[in-house]
Amino acid sequence: MSPDTPFPNLSIVLVEPAGPLNIGSIARVMKNFGLSQLVLVNPQCDPFSDDARQMAVHAYDLIESSKTVATLPDALVGCQRAIATTARRRDLQTPLESPEVALPWLLETGATALIFGPEDRGLNNDEMLQAQRFIKIDTHPTYESLNLAQAVAICCYELSRVGQRPQQTPPEPIVSEQANVVAATLDELDGYYHHLESILLKIGYLYPHTAPSRMRKFRQLGHRAALSTQDVAMLRGILRQIDWATTHQGIDSNAP
Repeated sequence: MSPDTPFPNLSIVLVEPAGPLNIGSIARVMKNFGLSQLVLVNPQCDPFSDDARQMAVHAYDLIESSKTVATLPDALVGCQRAIATTARRRDLQTPLESPEVALPWLLETGATALIFGPEDRGLNNDEMLQAQRFIKIDTHPTYESLNLAQAVAICCYELSRVGQRPQQTPPEPIVSEQANVVAATLDELDGYYHHLESILLKIGYLYPHTAPSRMRKFRQLGHRAALSTQDVAMLRGILRQIDWATTHQGIDSNAP
């Protein structure tokens, strides 16, 4: 990573990219606008192929230093914020925002991610809900789907515009009991959601055939609540106590 990159904490995450030409083009446009962290989730092609090298030109080093992981949650370990992109409207009870409105949010904290889906299908609903906010690039309604590399280019350009804005004088810090609150990372949240699902299945609140759709709503609720690391620890403590109580129920049945 270049020491003077303007976006040292922001990763571009490609889920199951299938085209080495796209990967090369994305590396090039990332370097054009000062981004350096590329994460490939279960790539369906060889990202180090001659085609990728040809399209990347002088940005092939970004591909060489890219990180490859098996799943999207693996790509988001350590991230506090993530935005997912979509080419179509979704019924996820979370508004779709424009890049210029949503992307500055990624630059306000530590490690963050901007997620793009596969070329042939985009992100599915479960993948979308790994992120807290969603963006859609407005295009003409007769043909809304952008090429993957083009979508990344537009977002990189918008990020560069944010980075070039004059820095405002930060407000005086507010001293309160919230001063030391740390936002939960996405892997902490993912662990909590899986823990919650297992307990809700155990106590009969969820059923296997309805669990996926209900858990999507719990994820949306958690994202809206902007849970902290402390919040997640408290909630998981409650879940562990529920687990213990249901496992040991009946042992003290004669107690008053």
